[in-house]
Amino acid sequence: MQRKWRLAAAAAALLALLGTAVIAGLAAALPDTLYTDEPAAELRIASLPYLSARKKQGAVPADSTAPDTSSNVTLALFGVVPVKTVRAVTTARRTVQLCGTPFGVKLFSDGALVVAFSDRYTALGSENPAKAAGLRLGDLIISANGQPVRSNEDLTSAIQAAGGAPLTVLYRRGESQCTAVLTPTRDENGCYKAGIWVRDSGAGIGTLSFIDPLHGTFAGLGHSISDADTGAELTLLSGEIVPVTVTGCVRGAAGSPGELRGEFAASPVGRVLANDAAGVYGSYSGPAAGQSVEVANLQEVTTGPAELWATVEGTAAKAYAVRIERVTMTGTDPNRNLLIRVTDQTLLEKTGGIVQGMSGSPIVQNGRLAAVLTHVLVNDPAKGYAIFAATMLEKADAAA
Repeated sequence: MQRKWRLAAAAAALLALLGTAVIAGLAAALPDTLYTDEPAAELRIASLPYLSARKKQGAVPADSTAPDTSSNVTLALFGVVPVKTVRAVTTARRTVQLCGTPFGVKLFSDGALVVAFSDRYTALGSENPAKAAGLRLGDLIISANGQPVRSNEDLTSAIQAAGGAPLTVLYRRGESQCTAVLTPTRDENGCYKAGIWVRDSGAGIGTLSFIDPLHGTFAGLGHSISDADTGAELTLLSGEIVPVTVTGCVRGAAGSPGELRGEFAASPVGRVLANDAAGVYGSYSGPAAGQSVEVANLQEVTTGPAELWATVEGTAAKAYAVRIERVTMTGTDPNRNLLIRVTDQTLLEKTGGIVQGMSGSPIVQNGRLAAVLTHVLVNDPAKGYAIFAATMLEKADAAA
């Protein structure tokens, strides 16, 4: 009898432990704040249908001058077992113009990005002033001997002006600002060299996600524009976007991502104000584009069928069938909130799935803009990641 009691107690303890782990896992999957246009007491999580609001504490104004209100809402398993108390902010739902059209992005960086080294070989061996000074690939040079460096020419002029004397270089490495003392060497033509190749601009093709007519802003790509050689994010000085006509496509295959090819138009339709990890944002000055759609809140996005709006030929976006396979409302990488799979046979036959240049293609679910495509899985081009459209709208607001 005692043995049976011990087994029962152990089983109960194991169930309690498993239950605690399940509750902890569900709590970790929920963000601290959710936005809704419905009463907070009716808050539900589409991707976690077994969770619902258990109770609502007194609503308080989020801002005495604004109509928004916020409430503490406890989400509970089957409406009974409390999982997590979140802040539910009730606010008006936003509407944007759906795009999915290709655009070209031209960026000029706020400095000169180190993209390669060029060693000189002499009788004494190889030498490289930049390496000797401690510079690395991806460093962004912002001044030389106190003079701002905004272009390749600015850096070259500073090096020649130093006449072989040491010059102080200010540069950014990641989030840090650093100083180096660089002593150029003289080549056989009498010119002074630092032993580096730098880049001050970048360009590429992506997809315009949406336009916010309320603020006259645009959002695109869903990820930052980075240097092709170093992977470093370009620090923005200025930039513009132009329409693109897709003229061809290289099909993607496992291990070999494809790409869209196109022709840039001459006239810009927008000014880039932010090159962010979550996308490219700025002011829009072109014609109205796309149908108006509501933006889905995070908790409304769920696994299941959806539409990917993309342009793989010409200038007009079309809807292609995809399936959302995973939804993550929390996590360290906002570019991977969703995992999607292309199920549309027409798109698979033409492109092999997701190719470079489709980043920024909007994803619509249940008639609302749910997310924006960001990356392809290199080993499976039919799959890709996406970022919540609501997150990009917040970024666009901040850039306005």
